[in-house]
Amino acid sequence: MTITTIETSSLGDRSYLIDDGAVAAVIDPQRDIDRALAAAGERGVTITHVLETHIHNDYVTGGLELSRVTGAEYVVSALDTVGYPHRPVHDGDIIETGHLRFRAMHTPGHTHHHLSYVLLDATGSPTAVFTGGSMLYGSTGRTDLLGAQHTTELTHAQYHSVRKLADELPADTEVYPTHGFGSFCSATPTSGDSSTIGEQRAVNPALTQDEQAYVDELISGLADYPAYYAHMGVINTEGPSPIDLRMPERVDPATLRRRIDAGEWVVDLRQRRAFAAGHLAGSMGFELSTSFVTYLGWLYRWGAPITLLGTSTRDIMDARRDLARIGVDNVTGSATGPIEQLATSGQPLRDYRVATFADMADARAQRPITILDTRRADEHASGAIRGAINVPLHELLARREEVPSGEVWVHCQSGYRSSVAASLLDEPGREIVLIDDDFGNARLDG
Repeated sequence: MTITTIETSSLGDRSYLIDDGAVAAVIDPQRDIDRALAAAGERGVTITHVLETHIHNDYVTGGLELSRVTGAEYVVSALDTVGYPHRPVHDGDIIETGHLRFRAMHTPGHTHHHLSYVLLDATGSPTAVFTGGSMLYGSTGRTDLLGAQHTTELTHAQYHSVRKLADELPADTEVYPTHGFGSFCSATPTSGDSSTIGEQRAVNPALTQDEQAYVDELISGLADYPAYYAHMGVINTEGPSPIDLRMPERVDPATLRRRIDAGEWVVDLRQRRAFAAGHLAGSMGFELSTSFVTYLGWLYRWGAPITLLGTSTRDIMDARRDLARIGVDNVTGSATGPIEQLATSGQPLRDYRVATFADMADARAQRPITILDTRRADEHASGAIRGAINVPLHELLARREEVPSGEVWVHCQSGYRSSVAASLLDEPGREIVLIDDDFGNARLDG
């Protein structure tokens, strides 16, 4: 049996293709199913089953479409009420295809109906377990995504589910989680790129702490998560539409200006320093990187039209793919090329300075300046520059009036969030300075 990992680093998630050389099952596929189809093609196998560990809250599933395209059986927890044909499975049910055998295990915690799938060998012994948002590498899935009224109950359930996995599976069973590689579905940061049940017995907090200590620590550590999560469960329960990865319509400079002036989202994908050096007034800078889709989705007004600007067609297509993974489909236009050529005649580009924390300390010693910390409130509370205003990036659109005019130095932990914030705050009356630096270089006393 061969396990192929399909990585989605922009969302911190993994999908898996498991095959016996002839047939295959896919676990937790993302919406862009071409990657799963390509992986199956490379292995020369036929996908016969698609298995969901849970109704996902951080991305739009590709499971339904993959089952439609391939004719594969779509396996979903029998406890979930969904709006499409599927095979409902319960705790203990066996899913078989070719030489592959999976045993479903009910492992609630991340959601009420969460399943893990144990891969069995020819003798019926476990060799691997696909744990979704249950047991992660040195952590567990967060338990607050279904509402505060369920958090305590689900946290206790998560503790017992991880212990169930550790108690029932051999130490050498390989662990393959869906979340935990930067995903906000992880309760705490994870560590490592692979693991076994035995290794997790030594490091996972659900296995090294008593129940109440685990529950108290997990709940106290839960921080904000992206706003777009509110839409994912609904889409996945109803059944997502097929993905659209076509190149968005090309638009000219005059159309770009009209859209910006009308308040539409015109998103510049260029590197943060390139944006700072010159950009269309009123456009938003979301550098295309592994952080792009999380923070754009967090700030995005659901359903609003988006126009993408990039240096190449590849940038536009990569951004569209990322956005489609979280259900942002209303991409109504695109433009590529040097930014100077995308400006209308007579419309000057805007720009602002890029600096370091050392530069900020020098400036502060010479004159009054405003320092804006765009990290989350929990990050700010753990250590902040004296006198800094804290407006987390995901709250900035609603709280822009709290940022004064004049000289504003904007920072975060590493520069990405502050670069987005700088682009949103850049307007006449403010002199923006983007701190593109690691927060470890900051002097907290100013």
